[in-house]
Amino acid sequence: MSKLISSDGTPIAYTRAGQGPAVILVDGALSHRAQSINTDLATALAGHFTVYTYDRRGRGESGDTAPYAPEREVEDLAALVAEAGGTARLYGTSSGAALALAAVESGVPVEKLALYEPPFIVDDTRPAIPDDYVRRIGELVAADRRADAVRYFMRTGVGLPGVVVAMMRFMPAWSKLKAVAHTLPYDVAFVAPYEHGTPYPASNWASVKAPTLVMDGGKSPAWIRNAARSLAALLPNAEHRTLEGQTHIVKPAALAPVLEGFFR
Repeated sequence: MSKLISSDGTPIAYTRAGQGPAVILVDGALSHRAQSINTDLATALAGHFTVYTYDRRGRGESGDTAPYAPEREVEDLAALVAEAGGTARLYGTSSGAALALAAVESGVPVEKLALYEPPFIVDDTRPAIPDDYVRRIGELVAADRRADAVRYFMRTGVGLPGVVVAMMRFMPAWSKLKAVAHTLPYDVAFVAPYEHGTPYPASNWASVKAPTLVMDGGKSPAWIRNAARSLAALLPNAEHRTLEGQTHIVKPAALAPVLEGFFR
């Protein structure tokens, strides 16, 4: 594990493995290096690339600096790209895909961009988030009601059935999810603007010219697959691919060969 210092002075922990062109993996909500499917993905890619995994601010061994703003996480990624040699290939999953997209839009130098199921809602195939969703997440976190924040996020944000969310507290990982619940507003900041059940604004992400691969899973719900296809159609230089048999929790064995082929 190494650390770099982001532009606002926040230490960001990262791990580097392998040899070859730099690839940076960006986690989604409630994940970091100690609890991430990207850990196995990094191992699978390390034979062909120098792979960087990192703890987004507020998680794992990274620091945090108040007040939070989405721009700070973009700066964290920019610092990691600089550490990787000044340019990189970038992969983001779920809300991490939204962060990766925002980073490229802001001008972070990325050669190729791969996105897996950014959780946007662009039609009526599932309910949009309520108008007070962002405020409610913030209130629960501010009150240190971590379990309630995770449940509300999973039920209202992710759209999981109530019975599934109710059973989550019996899972071994429940305590780990609660431990990073304070970062939920960070993820929400990147995705909530595109979770209102309306099409993307036509002018969005026009500056994202890097070759981009937008992926979804063949077993994922229609709403998130529709969002992925719509995003690929909107971006200036993008293609869409469905990974058959996969869900939102994509298996590294299915994803790694696709990323390897795209990033080469």
